[in-house]
Parts: sequence; C-alpha cells; structure tokens
Amino acid sequence: MLTNLYFVRHAHSIYTPDELVRPLSKQGLKDAEQVTRILKTENIGCVISSPYRRAIQTVEGIARLVGKEIIIETDFKERTLSIGPVDDFKSAITKVWKKPSFCWPGGESNQVAQKRGVAATLRVLKKYAGQNIVIGTHGNIMVLIMNYFEETYDFDFWKKLDMPDVYKLTFDHLLLKEVEHLSGGRDGTRIVHTLK
Repeated sequence: MLTNLYFVRHAHSIYTPDELVRPLSKQGLKDAEQVTRILKTENIGCVISSPYRRAIQTVEGIARLVGKEIIIETDFKERTLSIGPVDDFKSAITKVWKKPSFCWPGGESNQVAQKRGVAATLRVLKKYAGQNIVIGTHGNIMVLIMNYFEETYDFDFWKKLDMPDVYKLTFDHLLLKEVEHLSGGRDGTRIVHTLK
C-alpha cells in the first residue's frame, strides 16, 4: 500500500523572536499560492502542519481547496537550535550538522530533533496509510526526517532548499520508495529520485 507525504517547507517569513507567531512576508503569502497550485491536482486527503504560523499559512490554501481542517502536529515544528539568539547562525547550524549528538544550550541536537520528527512521520504513515497527506513544516526538521530514510538528504541538500519547497515522499508501508521534487526548477519541472 502506497502512502504519499507532501512535505512543504514554509514560504518566506518576517523575522520575529517568537517562533510560534512569525508570519509570512508579502512575498511569502504570494509564494504560498504557488504551493496550492502545485498540490491542487494531487488528490490530497489530509493536511497536517507544524504549530508555527508560517507553516500553517503556507498550507492554508490547499486545506481550503480540499475542504480539510489543518491538523496541528507539534513534532513537525522546526528544530530548536538554541534557547536564545546565536551570534553566527551559519556557524551554529554547521556545527550541529557536523556532529549529530551536539546541541547548543537549550537546543536540540540533530539526533534529538530527528527522533522527534521521524516518530511523528511514522505515526502519520500508520494512521493515514494509503492516502495523500500534506505536511506543513520547516527546512531543518524536514531534511532530518528525509535523512533518516535516505542519508543523501544531508546538510548540503538543506542549503539548497527554496522557500517554499515541496517534496513528495512515496512510502510502501514504512519503506521510502521514491522522492519527487514538485517545485523543482522555476519552469515547473518535477525531479524524481527513485530509491533502490
């Protein structure tokens, strides 16, 4: 039985120190409409999101289109890098990816964040088996989840993500079979990675 998870990295947001309520920017709201267009023919049966406003706003359009309430799943929220602001984000994020067990004060290591995200993903796969499910989420946690199933999805892959970005992961029960980049290329090209 095949189940398709459509992981949606949120669109561009306006920075605020409060992660929970940070909204999409004007450009982000416009780009979220493209997410709806990409997903409208995918026969979506369920829409799930991180509790963060920017993730919810990015998938609101497809939820309205298919007539579904957005189900909030806390474990799809972004990984916590640190309890407070970091002096150099690039250096801080590089270190946690280089050493999966390392975490900054009050933050989550790659291992801890990945465990959380994968547990949520497995719950979704079991509960909505055979369906097409949209998951509104964030770049780091999305790639950590993808990396659990296929290690080629790594830090370098994360650095190349767009805002927003849409990846369709096809599972046979709990086994990842194929990954398709639905927003791959500005010309709308769909890029497929079939796993052996």
